[in-house]
Amino acid sequence: MALGRLDALLVGKAVPFVRHGTRSAIAKAPLSGATAALFLGLEGDEQGDLRIHGGVDKAIHQYPREHYAQWQGRLGQHPLLAQPGAFGENLSTTGMTEETVCLGDVIRCGSALLEVSQTRQPCWKLNDRFAVPDMALRMQHMGMTGWYYRVAEEGQLCAGDVFTLVARPCPDWNLARVVSVLYRRTLDRDELEGLGALPLVPSWQRLVARRLEQVQVEDWGPRLGGPLD
Repeated sequence: MALGRLDALLVGKAVPFVRHGTRSAIAKAPLSGATAALFLGLEGDEQGDLRIHGGVDKAIHQYPREHYAQWQGRLGQHPLLAQPGAFGENLSTTGMTEETVCLGDVIRCGSALLEVSQTRQPCWKLNDRFAVPDMALRMQHMGMTGWYYRVAEEGQLCAGDVFTLVARPCPDWNLARVVSVLYRRTLDRDELEGLGALPLVPSWQRLVARRLEQVQVEDWGPRLGGPLD
């Protein structure tokens, strides 16, 4: 089953960011031609802070182009929204959103095999990039986070490639539902137990277990607000 289309591939280099001592590769530029999807990400792409970005479970980030119109409705004609890459995504696409993609989906694109591993957890770098103090919180609240892939089989990707669904092991858990449990229905025990039964990345397994045990939500402040200058 065809899910969507790859419109642009984007990569970026890690450079000093706006706050003292920080680095980021959120400013990504489109590629022409094919590039390799490797186990640790697109060839030529970098991450500024490997403690929280990159790795096999967050190798490639996809963001729906459809969301740009909604952001324009809230932010106006922000210059970053004039072209793909505003959110630091690697794959800019049409036809796929958090409503139509499920956690654990196995997807063929080009000659690469990708697996949906988790949604994005928005961080303070979006605030600084857009010069909107609560941009990360807005993304979290709106649920337009995009998602990450792990690369199950390395291969080549090219703009124009189609995303084809190979397997859907968790059909009841589209990414919109996942985001809702993470950020809105945060202490719904039934939903948390359902999420915890899925093949989650280790950090999410710990997050769900803590919420169930402590009956409280983790502190989002450091992620959404970032370090002080």
